[in-house]
Amino acid sequence: MRLLLTRHGQTDWNIVGKIQGQTDIELNETGIKQAEETREKLAKEKIDVIISSPQKRAKRTAEIIARGRKIPIIIDKQYEDAESVGELFTRVQRFLEKIKEEYKDRTVLLVTHGGVCVAIRATLEGIPKGMEVLRGLGLENCEVKEYEL
Repeated sequence: MRLLLTRHGQTDWNIVGKIQGQTDIELNETGIKQAEETREKLAKEKIDVIISSPQKRAKRTAEIIARGRKIPIIIDKQYEDAESVGELFTRVQRFLEKIKEEYKDRTVLLVTHGGVCVAIRATLEGIPKGMEVLRGLGLENCEVKEYEL
């Protein structure tokens, strides 16, 4: 399975460094432009399905990326609960195993949030969970990482 991982486009809260968590913040103009640029960047990539967080900023990013293509978008509500770092890593590991089985030999674009991106990167890149290491693993808004699972 091929996994493309991206963080949602920019919001006004990203600019001021405010953690959004479950607050349902919209993309700002820059975030919309970032999503459009990511759509162009991924235009020639074969994407079988997009899995998105239910938060507006992630859903809108996914919709923009999928525009003009017949790619189904699945809203995954398991990103809704607040949790500890250990719980986040456990949930991410279970999620990765689930999609690896469900989407064998397919390409999945996952549109999610900063904290989830960190946990996915640390898990897939074999990086220990120490907070000093994790701080450097965040993705920029609409940055894309690719993994083979």
